[in-house]
Amino acid sequence: MSRIFSGIQPSGELHIGNYLGAVRNWVRLQHEFESIFCVVDYHAITLPYEPDMLRERRHAMAVSLLAAGIDPNVCTLFVQSQVPEHTELAWFFNTITPLGELERQTQFKEKSQRQESVAAGILNYPVLQAADILLYRADTVPVGEDQVQHLELSRVVARKWNSMFGRRTGRTLDDGTEEREAFFPEPQALLTPTRRIMGLDGHAKMSKSMGNTIALLETPEQIWAKLRPAVTDPKRIKRTDPGTPEVCNIYHLHKAFSPPETVEHVAHMCRTAGWGCIDCKKVLAESMETELVPIRRRAAELAADPSRVDDALASGAAHCRAIARETIDAARERMGF
Repeated sequence: MSRIFSGIQPSGELHIGNYLGAVRNWVRLQHEFESIFCVVDYHAITLPYEPDMLRERRHAMAVSLLAAGIDPNVCTLFVQSQVPEHTELAWFFNTITPLGELERQTQFKEKSQRQESVAAGILNYPVLQAADILLYRADTVPVGEDQVQHLELSRVVARKWNSMFGRRTGRTLDDGTEEREAFFPEPQALLTPTRRIMGLDGHAKMSKSMGNTIALLETPEQIWAKLRPAVTDPKRIKRTDPGTPEVCNIYHLHKAFSPPETVEHVAHMCRTAGWGCIDCKKVLAESMETELVPIRRRAAELAADPSRVDDALASGAAHCRAIARETIDAARERMGF
């Protein structure tokens, strides 16, 4: 069975952008692949943070993942910092990764432009991502379109390391060089079926830092308070104006949460001005509740018994440390240590 790896930063509880863009897909994939999912807390410290807040957010993220359907009896869930081999392999990869490859990363360009002083961790972020994936020799990574470039770097790193340190096979390639084993696989992207989730402002990707999200565990009242003023079709000024659902972010949320017959009805009512945007949002709120109620219930059960969360993470970390140690021992031997 193919092995997949994916991670999520501990930004606190999940918001619906995380859920629709990644986690709901993980819940399905855990039954189709050998699956390893990680709360990547090392990645969360490239920007200023409070240690106590990091601890709280790490636990809250684990609760949200388990409540959303990640099953530790089916897949592996753990916290990155509980497996120190991640940073050891990242250092190995740092020694062979060209600086130019890192400077070309779109996310580095965007993040560095917003910083007065750019930390080296922001530049090396994708090297640690490569280590996260390749430490478990995962061959498939479920990602959104915004992470494809980082995954390509993981393939570059794997290819370069294999060419330098893979064991010689004794065969000669067509270009005259000696073939070496492919110890690290070149991981392939498995694109999430959900389009990029825009924030409630309709202008930027849904992000907690942008304040344009709906948290997965918010109450119906809190969700409606955010949905009611959310941006819709910008050309639809009056209730009697026909709309274009394809340019409305609320319509795309319907496609994520509502059954097909409701989505079709929403599109028709929008195009014919059969109802106003508030009517459309009320139906969306009902569809969201259908999916979110059981998630909130499971989250409440986990919050009442935190040992279940701790035990799941400890078991996952123990399993991953065993895999990681084998990989690091093999890598160290091949690199001369």
